[in-house]
Order: sequence, then C-alpha cells, then structure tokens
Amino acid sequence: MKNKKLIEKLISKELDITIGSGKDFTNTFISIIKENSFSKNIKLSGFGTFYRHKTPKRIGRNPKTKESYIIQPRIKINFKPSKKIKEVLN
Repeated sequence: MKNKKLIEKLISKELDITIGSGKDFTNTFISIIKENSFSKNIKLSGFGTFYRHKTPKRIGRNPKTKESYIIQPRIKINFKPSKKIKEVLN
C-alpha cells in the first residue's frame, strides 16, 4: 500500500460502498487506534498489536552542521505483527 487514499479505494471496492464511506471507515479506524493505544494495548487477533512505547532522552546531531542537541523523550505507537502476518510476509 502506497498511501491512505489507495487503502480507502480498496476498502470501498471490497465492501461495495462509496469512496467517501471508505474514507470515513479508514479515518475512524485510525482515530480509534490513536486514541486508545495511549491507555492500553490494542490487539487485533490474527493481525497484530498496537502498543505505546516511550523513547528515552538522547543526543541528536544535525548532519549538515554537525551540531549536537538533545531529543526529549517521546511516546510513540508501535506495531507488533502476529505470527500469521509474519508467516505471510516470510
């Protein structure tokens, strides 16, 4: 999948709904994942788990000027694929 628009088109085609409804479906799914993954893990059986991960404070470097600076800790959403997805990919 190259981008969100392609996913929206494929969903609308697969479910036989309008592209606007496919877009609404995709945006709703993504917003649910974003909102709920900060309070708990979201496990989709047979697909994988979305979970939060806190990155530590670290030193970054501007490649052009070689100037160092501190990157503050952040909370990110990560995805761990299920065994079934890993088998399909490998």
